[in-house]
Parts: sequence; structure tokens; C-alpha cells
Amino acid sequence: MAGGREPDDTGKMTAPSTLDLLVLTFNCAAKLINVPIFAGHLQSALGRDAAELPEVVVLSLQEVAPLSYAFIGDYFLRPYVDRFDEALNLAASLQSQSREEDDVSASSSSSASHSIHARKPYSLIRTLNVGYTAIMMFARDPARLKDIQEAEVGFGAAEMGNKGAVGLRALYEVGGESTELTFVATHLAAMEWNLPRRNANWGTIMRGLTFENPEEVLSQMRRDAESRSESISSEEGDASEQARLLRDEHHQQDLRLQQQFHNLSVFKPSSHLFVAGDLNYRISTTSPTPYSAFPNMDPGSENYYTNFFHLDQLTRERLAGRTLHGLSEHPVTFPPTYKYVVDSKTPPPESAGSSVDEVKWNFAPHRYPGWTDRILFLELPSWVGAGSKIDVRSYDALPVIRTSDHRPVFLRARVPLVAPADLAPPAAVLESAAAGSASPGGSGIDPRVRLPVEIDPEAWDRRVAARRREIAAGWTMFLWSTRQGAYILASVLAASAGGYWLYRSA
Repeated sequence: MAGGREPDDTGKMTAPSTLDLLVLTFNCAAKLINVPIFAGHLQSALGRDAAELPEVVVLSLQEVAPLSYAFIGDYFLRPYVDRFDEALNLAASLQSQSREEDDVSASSSSSASHSIHARKPYSLIRTLNVGYTAIMMFARDPARLKDIQEAEVGFGAAEMGNKGAVGLRALYEVGGESTELTFVATHLAAMEWNLPRRNANWGTIMRGLTFENPEEVLSQMRRDAESRSESISSEEGDASEQARLLRDEHHQQDLRLQQQFHNLSVFKPSSHLFVAGDLNYRISTTSPTPYSAFPNMDPGSENYYTNFFHLDQLTRERLAGRTLHGLSEHPVTFPPTYKYVVDSKTPPPESAGSSVDEVKWNFAPHRYPGWTDRILFLELPSWVGAGSKIDVRSYDALPVIRTSDHRPVFLRARVPLVAPADLAPPAAVLESAAAGSASPGGSGIDPRVRLPVEIDPEAWDRRVAARRREIAAGWTMFLWSTRQGAYILASVLAASAGGYWLYRSA
């Protein structure tokens, strides 16, 4: 059974092989990253607790570019995302060199930067954005990722993507084994007091972030059901028997529709799931006052940041079943990831190619420091077998970066190559859930077994309409708020005036 667990010579079940995965989330503050500096930080994540580079890397980016550029996309967005491609490959090249050489000189950084296009350790598989939020998927061997699907949803103003989520789903195959992977990148509502909206944003993701159009699935199911019902009605026999068959058919139709909708949701039963982003959960529902106990970085202080994590909204809301349903998180040991103020008196590196930037910073005094940037995952279900789990090797924050008030956060994990058929719940578990009993984990119904909320069939159509609004809003902002836009607008007005003058002169 490809990707599953098979008996060894002694009859015991062997653990499935694994995929080395790195997921990173970063709020870019709508600014271009410094490639060598970001690569220098990223190199530590690539080399952490592993002898080799990760096979797959997924980046969740929020506020990836100025809003007008993000709404328009394509040409305007490309310079911002291309720098992450460069940074990842530079970091991977440097990490590979550091394994081959005991001492990497400063010149090797420069040479690696120049040779990056000649030898790129990672291939960009797919980039997708919904407004401010983007996801990028990379692989060392692109042939191993197949059947890639996309999903997007906006929950900003008029359902546009100033806040939203994007998803990628792919089948990873290697050496006769396979597993399915789903990644969601998101940016939830900001501000301390907006806790209910953050939970509501997650609800929108569960209802509307689908990897196929629910309306098309629903229409096809209706056509198939009508055909089967007509076939039953046309058969000769007792009327009561036909009525029973039709009732059974309608029941089976409902079950098939539920399964189809489940398969196109973020909680597809046969897939692993990772959710990463600026989730914006804080440690308070109000801003701090001058007299508030304020987290700091002094281990000897009673206000050391570790003493505040028990106030974390995300942990509380998740355990109460109000958000990130069914997902797990590795223990958080890193400092708060937001909000940072960089000392403007500290100059950036003199050398444009330098990978060292000694940033001096403080927590912003008008915001409680919080763990806003997080990565969660759906743990393997109990029916896969005891001992089968996602092996988290590192869950940490990278250093403060000059261009952002957030710290990047990364998760390095080994993901078991469990075949999709083995991840999906067996019939006995589905029957137990249908009877109303809890799943074997004791924390409610596993989202692989039953969806926490119903899928919204109209979400795709509304997203298409929202995309049109984004393009219109993006061009409007671009023309009226950027220098390039002012030049274009002036040129258009000048051309119009000239044409009108020629017309009047003729």
C-alpha cells in the first residue's frame, strides 16, 4: 500500500517514510526584502536540526506588497515575490557550501549571489495571492509534486483581499510512496479588540476556501441524482418498493454530496493540512496603558515574556473550539513576534551584499507584544496507527528584520508519507460519527470525519466579483497615489487634450 504502513518480516507495522518540510510565515509590511539579509536569516532555518535541505518549502506572506500592487498583481507584484525566490535559493546555496567548507568567507556570499541563477537548489512550483496575502511553494525536485490545486477567499472590505486566505494542495510522490499536502496562508483581522472577527475570518476560510467550485459539484450531483431517480421510477414493480428505493437514493445522494464538499474543503480527509499566517491573536482585548504590566526580554524580570503566554488568545480560543478547529501547534518557546520598532538611528549595512544587519529594536509601547505569527497543523488521526505523527524538529522565530514590525516564524517538520487512502477515515469511524459519538481523540469530532461548518456553494462566484473590485480599486489607488500612476495619468490627460485640440483645429 503506497505511502501507508506495511508489516515487516516480523509481522510488525513499520513506520512510513517522511517528507522534510519547511513552512515559513512573514508579514512583509508591504516592503521589498533585502535579499542577502533575509537569506542569511533563512539559512539558519534551512540548517536547523537536519543534515539536508528540506525537500519542500512553503512561504506564507502577508502584506506582501503595497495594496494597489497586490490588488493589480502580475507585473506589479512580481518584484516583491521574486526576491523571496532569490533569498531562498541564496540561503540554500550558502547552507550547502557551509556543509562542504568549514569556513565560508565573505566573498563566497557574493559569489553565491552571482551564481544563484546558474545553480538553483529550489524550483518555484506555484505562487498565488489574494490581495495582500500570498503563498509560494518550492521543491528541490519539482517532479515529485503533482495534481496542484488552488483556492482563495477574501474577507476584507466587500470580500476583497486586504485580508484573506490562499491555499495550495498537491500530491507528493517519491519512491512508490505518496501523500497529499494542503497549505493555507492567511491574514486575519487586526487590533486587540477584534477577537470575534478573527474567529469569524477562520469560519469564512472553512466555508469558502474550496479547491473546486462547489456550485459545479452541486450541479453535477443534481444531474446525476435526477438521472438515477428517473431510472428507479421507470422500473416496473410495487409502488411502495419504488418509494423506498427513492428514499434510499435521496439519502445516498446527501451522503455523496457531503463527501464531495468535504473533499474540496481545507479539511479534505485524505490530506495533511498546514495553516500559517499573521493570525493576529493577541494577549489582551485592549491596548496597554502606561501602568500596564508589559512583557520584556529580561529573564530575571517578573514581566519576562514567557509569563504572558497563558493570556494568548489563539491558544484559548482553539482549545475552546472557537477557531482553528482540530489543529495542533508545537509548543511556543520564541518571543512575541509583533509589534517591533526598529531604532532608526542604527544604519543599515554599508555593503549592499552584506548578510549581517545588527538591528536594534524595542517593542512598540502602544501595543502589547503578541504571538501573532503562527503555524498550525492537523495531526495524524488515530486510525493511522499508534506512533504515527508529524515530527516537529523546529518551531522558532527568525531575528527582527529592519523592513517589518513582525518577526518571521518557521516550522521544520518531518511529515509521514501516509497514502491518501490511509489518512481518510475508515467506514467504522464514519459510522460512529454519523451516530453522534465523538471521534477517538476525545476532543470532539475530527474535522477529517465531519466538517465543523457547512461549505458555502456561492463562495466562488462572490470571489470572482470581489476580484473585479480588487482590480478596479488597485488601478484607482495606483493612478492617484503613486508617482508612476501620476505619470500615466498625466500622459493620458495630455494625450486626451492634444487629441481634442487637433479635433477642434480640423
